[in-house]
Amino acid sequence: MGFPTTAVPAGRGWRLGVPLAMAVLLAGCSVGVRDPAAPETPPSTPALSTPTITPGHDAAAVAARDLPFAAGGTLAPGVPVGISDELQRAPGWKPVTKDVAGASQYAKADGCVVAARVSTGQGPLVRGDDRESTVALFQYLDATIQPSYLTTETLQWGGSVEEPGKSVEVLVLEPAAHGGKPTAVLARVFGTAGSSAYISVSCPDPGSLAAARKDVARYMPLVPPSA
Repeated sequence: MGFPTTAVPAGRGWRLGVPLAMAVLLAGCSVGVRDPAAPETPPSTPALSTPTITPGHDAAAVAARDLPFAAGGTLAPGVPVGISDELQRAPGWKPVTKDVAGASQYAKADGCVVAARVSTGQGPLVRGDDRESTVALFQYLDATIQPSYLTTETLQWGGSVEEPGKSVEVLVLEPAAHGGKPTAVLARVFGTAGSSAYISVSCPDPGSLAAARKDVARYMPLVPPSA
């Protein structure tokens, strides 16, 4: 389905076919969504950290299974998922910023840019399951985004470049470029974990975007919390 191209009020428009969400994500920034009544949440840690697991939670078993949207409840409450930073090892890529306010950015020689961030304190976005919660994240970033604009794909769930892990479902937004750079945003809210992960990819042309997304899928697995 196509994306809206007509003008709408400032702050909610699709400029050059790229929604407000794209501007937020590609800038390497994040909109923190936190209940004002909730206690302060510590800032997110680097993606490859190993947070403490809730006693009795079988982290190894969770990491050894695929994580579709419906399985988000198997995660430990309040323990964020990470994003691997191995893209810096991929041919042609280099880090631009690393863990600046929880966000990292990478650039490729062909002009592609990837921005990635894990955010905590996402409780106000949580809906019936992780898919509904992820739709809520996209709509928080840009209220014009409809669920029908989003497609379901998978990223790697744990593992490494040499030994790929399982798969984890994410939602993807691919707005029409209309003169801007082809872009894709991959995101997921982990309701039980109270965190979200998103990765934006922007490239000069569709061919380089397709190649960059393959690199993201291979070198940027989502990292399950581990004991």
